[in-house]
Amino acid sequence: MHKKKADPRPSWDEYFMKIAEVVASRSNCVRRHVAAVIVKDRHILSTGYNGTPHGVKNCFEGGCPRCAGVTESGSHLEECLCVHAEQNAICQAAFFGHAVEGATIYITISPCLTCAKLIINSGIKEVVYGGDYAFIDKVKDIFRAAGVKHRKFDGESVTCRKRQSTANEKTTTRKKTSK
Repeated sequence: MHKKKADPRPSWDEYFMKIAEVVASRSNCVRRHVAAVIVKDRHILSTGYNGTPHGVKNCFEGGCPRCAGVTESGSHLEECLCVHAEQNAICQAAFFGHAVEGATIYITISPCLTCAKLIINSGIKEVVYGGDYAFIDKVKDIFRAAGVKHRKFDGESVTCRKRQSTANEKTTTRKKTSK
């Protein structure tokens, strides 16, 4: 009798969360890199990362005055020009005509309350997230009330990365190491 070999591939959750981690690297926010991947029937419908809207100067170029300042995380959010990853993923799906009803969204950090409301109203039925954001208790409550499944990713740690250096610093570092 042959023993069944263990599947060496990542689980579907690991697969989509790793993709979200790569998508987060496209973020132009100076505060943190966050991404979302919307999936239905194991197919990617849309991705999104946080940053300024189309046509607005990138956050890392000074496009968002809040992010360029010293405002404490989670405060004065109404002043931030950046669009959240979940918002971008939902907008991209709509822009390209992909219905997200019944889909799952993979996010590198738990959604804020505003994004939770958008997720609910877009028809997404499951949220898988990496790290915890400040509003997690309110978000869990509204998801429960709306019947949206939500769970923290239990695989390898995937969280949003805070930007560690500016584009100029990276260029300088690259030049020094390429000698």
